[in-house]
Amino acid sequence: MKIIDLSHLLNSNTPVYPGTEQPIFDQANTIINDGFAETKITMFSHTGTHMDAPSHMLVGAKSLDALNPSAFYGNAICIDCIDVINATISVEHLLPFKEKIQQVDFVILRTGWSKKWTKKEYFDGFPTLSITACDWLTGFNLKGIGIDTISIDKMGSLTLENHLILLKKGFVIIENLNNLQSLEYGIFTFSCFPLKFENSDGSPVRAVAITHN
Repeated sequence: MKIIDLSHLLNSNTPVYPGTEQPIFDQANTIINDGFAETKITMFSHTGTHMDAPSHMLVGAKSLDALNPSAFYGNAICIDCIDVINATISVEHLLPFKEKIQQVDFVILRTGWSKKWTKKEYFDGFPTLSITACDWLTGFNLKGIGIDTISIDKMGSLTLENHLILLKKGFVIIENLNNLQSLEYGIFTFSCFPLKFENSDGSPVRAVAITHN
């Protein structure tokens, strides 16, 4: 068994969606002064490698704490989208993977954009699903979609249609994934458990892939 970390490191320099405050990590207590170490963390719920709940954009929809823990664990496939045309992941690009998508709980989209993490280029021009592709994916019995970019929608989108299509289906969305180049093309186990806080519209996750090769 091999466990592959798919999460970015959280710190005070973690890139955040434009307009969001940077996370703050304060050393509240130290072993030297207090006999124990404790850190005070202040950050928004959609910081770093994180998950969007249906309640992130839909009134009355389920928050993460209302979902069964099984919603955050299952089989997955990683689809390479590095060379998509015009930065658009189309149905045609996904069709060759239809049979495997039917067998899994999560579809992970590898765009290669995590290499730009901490750079200005990370925030624009990244590949996104077409609206038709989002609709097509909701026809499968999936739990969620993951991607190694800051958003499932294009930066600056006013309608956020991709989010809405997927969240209305009850999917969770995992954004800012990392290290997807370490994944092979077969089916693997995916785990992305969020913090359990009340009315959680989103949460940082420690996403990992588990392979049995």
